[in-house]
Amino acid sequence: MADPEIATKAPESDATEETTATLIPGDTPAQKGASLGEHCVTDRPTPFGAGPSGEMTQLGGIDCYISKPANYPHAPSKLLLYLSSGTGLHSENSQIQADLYAREGYLVVLPDMFNNDPIPGSATYEEEKDPSWIEQVKMRLADTSKSFLIDMWLARQTPEKVLPILHKVIDAAKDEFADAVANGGGIYSVGYCFGGRMTLLLAGEKPDTVAWGQQVKDEEAGVVKKGPYIKTGAIAHATLVGKEDFEGTKSPLAFICVENDQLFDEEVREYGEKYLKEHNVENEFKTYSGVPHGFGVVGEYEDAEIKTAQAEAFDQMLAWLKTH
Repeated sequence: MADPEIATKAPESDATEETTATLIPGDTPAQKGASLGEHCVTDRPTPFGAGPSGEMTQLGGIDCYISKPANYPHAPSKLLLYLSSGTGLHSENSQIQADLYAREGYLVVLPDMFNNDPIPGSATYEEEKDPSWIEQVKMRLADTSKSFLIDMWLARQTPEKVLPILHKVIDAAKDEFADAVANGGGIYSVGYCFGGRMTLLLAGEKPDTVAWGQQVKDEEAGVVKKGPYIKTGAIAHATLVGKEDFEGTKSPLAFICVENDQLFDEEVREYGEKYLKEHNVENEFKTYSGVPHGFGVVGEYEDAEIKTAQAEAFDQMLAWLKTH
């Protein structure tokens, strides 16, 4: 079980309380009309006195944050690939969240899957209550500019760009931490928001050309399929997931969902549940109500119910990993 003090003191999110007001228009193959909101681009305040305890290094030439169990390598561990929201590698909240898994015995790798191209506006969290009308106008103009920059950023962060980066990290981790991979019987993964879709894609066996953004022209002629790359995965409030992303899924998956989530809508979720059931892929879906999208990552909330839900979601994801 998670440390209650840690899990409930710092329930986080890179989310805002109001998802409908912060949706940023986008047009992606996965989910047209739903892009990223503030929950995916800006950290909530980091809990007072909290900070990351891991270290920065490189795996396969990719910058990574590594968090190790206190007794590693003297005690066996398991390798966990942590895929973040748009806040990315240098988000202290994501690093602290990675540390929580390390305390439970996982050797955690948080890679810079955006290749030193962080999402605009991800550095700090700012919240102003009851701004003046002049400030509101300024904020709307800033939001318009920010929306454009984020749309441009999203156009760059496609699976055909991100997956090769993750493949480099996975290959290097298999060498660098071979003991942890062997001990776990493979690589585990957790994905939050943007990283949730990447975890889902890594759980699938897909034609090699699909992973690189190309169309398969003639499957009968023989198409090489690759994957899955992870043993199991746990996904919290995924974004940009489309129905086609479930195709070929082989690894067991758990999903933490948010009620009335416009960034992982009910139609896609229901399709995913049906697809996994019909293809005998072990899965678990749990929907949390009264919480904002992004609630599963460390960060300050005044609402005690959100804090409780964050702790429950962490325990659910942890239990899934430990039983698979």
